[in-house]
Formats: sequence, structure tokens, C-alpha cells
Amino acid sequence: MTKSKSIILIHGNFVNNATWTKWKDRYEQRGYTVYTPANPGHEGNPADLRNRVHPDLTKTGFIDVVNNIVRLIDSLPDKPLIIGHSMAGMTAMKLLELDKAAAAVSIDGAPPKNVFPPFTTLKSVLPAFGFFSTKAYFMGSREWYNKCFFNTLPEGERANAFDSFAVPESYKVSRELVLNSYSNIDFSKPHKPILFIGGGSDTIFPPSLTTTLANKYNDQKSKVDLKIFSGKSHFICGEPGWEMIADYVLDWYEKL
Repeated sequence: MTKSKSIILIHGNFVNNATWTKWKDRYEQRGYTVYTPANPGHEGNPADLRNRVHPDLTKTGFIDVVNNIVRLIDSLPDKPLIIGHSMAGMTAMKLLELDKAAAAVSIDGAPPKNVFPPFTTLKSVLPAFGFFSTKAYFMGSREWYNKCFFNTLPEGERANAFDSFAVPESYKVSRELVLNSYSNIDFSKPHKPILFIGGGSDTIFPPSLTTTLANKYNDQKSKVDLKIFSGKSHFICGEPGWEMIADYVLDWYEKL
């Protein structure tokens, strides 16, 4: 296949595009043009966003996230490699289904509406739906991030990770993922190559879910690959050893 030299890195929920800074630098050093767009309502410095929520945040849903990336893709000379983490793993799956990607990578990715998540997922993310909240948005506590994101980080590094990356999140994104039919995936449809990466110690989307998602695809002529990294958390793209993940992804792409 002809390789695009464009890469789009899409951030998931509860963080913003600040999480991709090191990946962007690393991929640019390998000759790629790298885009790290903030999802709508997530533009800015994480600390500032915690102090003053972006005015567009509560209006943002999963469909808005996908459409934001589609507009970027349509401005590029060719279809890019799309890499999405967490919620954006599902975004990558949707963009693949829409034939907007040269290839896609879902890292610790969220499931579509038509794949029921395990109990551990429901327990972790239920607060992010806001069904029982009087607040207009979700802002995870330090304890929530330590349990759901930073559980493999040394305790002394967790506070800094929260300060550097944690942001408020829209309830609408999570709700559309589980309630809107747009968030279904047609697993029988032919598609460009996709790689699923899971963290063996991910407490939001465990490796069993990542494996289930990869195995759902059933078009015999379409390439689906799976790699589980033991000991890695949901913060797989930012915790020590992130370089190994980043290089594995790009090596996979360049071998297609």
C-alpha cells in the first residue's frame, strides 16, 4: 500500500492533546507530518481548563469529535494514519468505517455501542455519564485518576501527571457512545488495516475488551492486528516506556 506521510493523533476523554506532545516530536523526527488536534471544548492548557471550563465543552458529543477530525482529514492531500487513545480509539474505528484513514490504531480503545463493555469498565466510567450528577460536566478527582489512569505510575509521579493532563469532560461524549446509533460499528464491512493495542493493567478498558474488539472484525480480506503490553495502564501513551508503544505502532504501519 502507498504510505501517507500524515499522522493524526486523537486524544481521548478526561485529557486533551497535551498528552501527544512527545509522540508528535518522535514521529516528526521520523519524517512524518503530525497533527494533534484538540477535541472541541478541550483547547487550552489543562490547568487553565480545570480552573475555567471551556465554553464549548458541555455542547460537545462523540459525533462532534468525529466530525472535527473529518474536517481535518478532508483538508489533507491524502488519507492519514489515524491513532486514537481511549474514546478516540472508537473514533479511529469510526473513521476507518467511513473510509477516511490509510490505516487506524486503537490504543486502549472504547467499545462501540454494539459491544457491551465488561463490568470493570462500567464501574470506572459510570460517573462520566452524569446520570446522577447535578454538575454540568465531569471532572475526575485525583483519586479517580490515580485508580483509572495512573495506577502503574510511581505514587510520587501521580500528582504531577494529574496537574499536567487532567481536564474536565463533557457528559455528552460518553452518552452518545452508548446511546446513539451513530456509535455502532459494522464489523463485517471491508476496511483498511487496523491495529488494536491494549494495556495489561488498564482498569478502564481491560485487555480482554481490546481483544474482543479486534476479534469482532470478520471481513477475511481486511487486516486486523492485536498487541497487548503487559503492565501498562490506561495512561499507556504517557507512562514510562511510551516510546516502545509509539515505535511499535509506527513500525507496524511502515510494514503494511
